[in-house]
Amino acid sequence: MFYASRATKLLGAPRPAAKMPAHMQTASHGTDLRQQAKAGLALGALGVVFGDIGTSPLYALRESILHLPEADRTTGVLGILSLIFWSLMIVVSWKYLTFVTRADNRGEGGIFALFAKARLDSGAGKKRAIGAGTLLILFGASMLCGEGVITPAISVLSAAEGLTLIAPGAGGWVIPIAVVVLAGVFWFQSRGSGAIGRVYGPVMLVWFVSLGLLGLWQIIQTPVVLQALNPWHGWVLLRDHPLQITALLGGIVLAITGVEAIYADMGHFGRRAIMLAWYGMALPGLALNYFGQGAFVIAHGGTVENPFLAIAPEGSLRVGLLVLSMLAAIIASQAMISGTFSLIRSSIQLGFFPRLTVRHTNAAQRGQIYLPLVNTALALGAIAIVLGFKTSSSLASAYGIAVTSAMTVTTFAFYLVARRTWKWPVWKAAPLCGLFAFVDLGYLYANLHKVVDGGWLPLAIGVGLIAIMHTWKTGKFEIFRRVYANEITERELCDIAGSKHILRVRGTGVFMAGNPTGTPLVLLHHVKANKVLHQTVVLLSVMTEEVPFVTDTERLEVRELGEGVWRAVARYGYMESPDVESLIGRIRDAGVPLKPAEATYYFNREMIVTGGEARMWEWQKHFYAFLTRNARQARDYYQLPPMQIIEVGLPIQL
Repeated sequence: MFYASRATKLLGAPRPAAKMPAHMQTASHGTDLRQQAKAGLALGALGVVFGDIGTSPLYALRESILHLPEADRTTGVLGILSLIFWSLMIVVSWKYLTFVTRADNRGEGGIFALFAKARLDSGAGKKRAIGAGTLLILFGASMLCGEGVITPAISVLSAAEGLTLIAPGAGGWVIPIAVVVLAGVFWFQSRGSGAIGRVYGPVMLVWFVSLGLLGLWQIIQTPVVLQALNPWHGWVLLRDHPLQITALLGGIVLAITGVEAIYADMGHFGRRAIMLAWYGMALPGLALNYFGQGAFVIAHGGTVENPFLAIAPEGSLRVGLLVLSMLAAIIASQAMISGTFSLIRSSIQLGFFPRLTVRHTNAAQRGQIYLPLVNTALALGAIAIVLGFKTSSSLASAYGIAVTSAMTVTTFAFYLVARRTWKWPVWKAAPLCGLFAFVDLGYLYANLHKVVDGGWLPLAIGVGLIAIMHTWKTGKFEIFRRVYANEITERELCDIAGSKHILRVRGTGVFMAGNPTGTPLVLLHHVKANKVLHQTVVLLSVMTEEVPFVTDTERLEVRELGEGVWRAVARYGYMESPDVESLIGRIRDAGVPLKPAEATYYFNREMIVTGGEARMWEWQKHFYAFLTRNARQARDYYQLPPMQIIEVGLPIQL
């Protein structure tokens, strides 16, 4: 990956010892390269995985202190720091790094990896499209998409607000600057993240080092702040402020925003590199900075408007920290946007979302993708949020609910993985996940009071996305159950192909089949209407497996049915995009007598009519019809030559 190569350039090529034997030189050289590769991956993880949580010091401590009475802010900061520190240790270090990241799906992580490993769709069967567990996973995915809208807004806005500490009269420029920066971030998405990605790690390395050094400087001057390492101070804070418990926890949870990226981006860097980046740089930098901010607040009697920037000396260092914070905010936004692209693409592949345009921006990195419609929606949403909420303090209310909801869903799914996949007994899985759930639900409950103040935003985003995903999946399920599950077997199809009433014409007909068994409906309509069939007939099914990537040897299965009819089943992972045109070449190489340039591709084009007896609400039927009309057509989604496509209309009454 480019992080490893970047590290090699920075560190220089290793040189063998002058008089070392050849075999020892080779071994030493290989060891050095492996170490450099690990360092490169850790550097990349520092920029991408910890970009979001790395910008939390911009606002987390400030928002937490604001919920304390002014008279208690000096003493209460020890309790706040204690809760922040132990939240980082319990949620990030213990829950995610120690346990959740072990639940990988062929090396990949993320909410849909847990969905696949927990086998949550196994309960749906033939009676319903979506089970209760699957619906909960979709809610978690929707909350993560909500983070994809809120993270760029709050990160960039918080960084821009630092301008008021350097130039008090520049408050009117904060929102315009934030809007311009966000517009630039989203505009750049179409060019791919490869170019700017090369500086993610180095910039975030400078960021975390700066956080740590500035914090350490303040700790040395006010060492009493180290008492906050004792969790007793956190308990005392909550005990002595019962009326402010929910508000305090709602602010403290901002210190662990972005924690889901640890699991979601695991496939790009590996668990070991992420752990090295966390324990080697991110955790020390964050902890020292939070404690440094707390030390500054104690030293100044609790009256600090922006403790993050205030700990830097006035002048060029403070200006430099402001510029660096804006760069870090941009990186955090970029990482979250890319993560949202991957999440939506996975939901498309698993059949939970309508087909959208997916563009690959880097031929060498299959994970670098761009979804134009999603990018536009995120951009408009983030800019609208900045214009509507105006300050990061107001926006913090919306952020907490999205984060804590996703954390709670992850705990639920992890418990199912532990029980169903790892076969843990209840006495082993329940106490551990019960502890995680206690923390997650505590933070979630603490944020519920913010619904009116802004927490409605991620909930509204979540409800909208769930309505789309539930309607699309249910509609597809009903259509397949009522239309495509026909009883024309492969043997009967061969009898039709060999009938003297059917004229066989020169060429190849590729009939797209959603079901890898039986006969596609489009072929039956074609034969019924035209009474002809190509000499070579290929029934092609493109299936999505519940794994992130499918190996090349498992990609394609081709078998001959007889009478010139062949069945081909192509398999893709939920993080891959199908390319039917390239598949045709592989089908030919497997022995099917066809010429790709002369093949004709047949699709059904569904035309939805409401008023039927499908097991859907009436509004869902109309909504599904709307989604079908506006989804990317299969012919475009599968990257096929438009001049070789024939679509057959299929009216369906739901």
